[in-house]
Amino acid sequence: MIDSFKQNKTYIVGIAGGSGSGKTYFAKDLARRLNHICEKQVCEIVYQDNFYFDQSERFDYDGGSVNFDHPNSIDFASLARSIKKLKNGESAEIPVYDFATHKRKPETLLVPPRPVILVDGILIFHSSEVRSLFDDLIFFETSENLRFQRRLDRDVKERGRTPEGVKQQFLKQVKPMHDQFVEPSKAFANIIFNDLHLYQGMVEHYSEKLCENLLAH
Repeated sequence: MIDSFKQNKTYIVGIAGGSGSGKTYFAKDLARRLNHICEKQVCEIVYQDNFYFDQSERFDYDGGSVNFDHPNSIDFASLARSIKKLKNGESAEIPVYDFATHKRKPETLLVPPRPVILVDGILIFHSSEVRSLFDDLIFFETSENLRFQRRLDRDVKERGRTPEGVKQQFLKQVKPMHDQFVEPSKAFANIIFNDLHLYQGMVEHYSEKLCENLLAH
């Protein structure tokens, strides 16, 4: 909607949707386009996945008992504090989660304040504390079959998972949590994106409009 720009105010965009919905691809694409159109670094991305609580003592096996898709697995208080700092023009130290060991790494990521901050995550609209910090809320609504295939490809290639473990986790945890927590949170969205054929036009229009507002202030 891009209707709350103010001079010297960081604009926070929440990008939500199920695992494999395309939200992270969109966040990266939007950031790249904004930085290119505006001809300077105007955008940074903050990922919900960095804010998992340390699960190393509870993680038992591939696709096991730890439910990473339940809201209780996310440190929303820490995420909200980081967003508030960025919104106030301060840098934020973002934790780094290691998906191989399920520990938080000792090092952190220093994210500088930018005119636009994109926050990416499946459950960011579920948390009222986090949700209240967004100036715009975009939800990616994608079919379950496509979300599963994308998650399967990612977890096997990038996170060292087995296909069977990914499938069992999807059926026992990802799907139920999506239905219970993620899908209902789209009610808070300003924009719901559900047509892959319209993606190119949508991202071009949104990035151009966002940059126009940035350059006008």
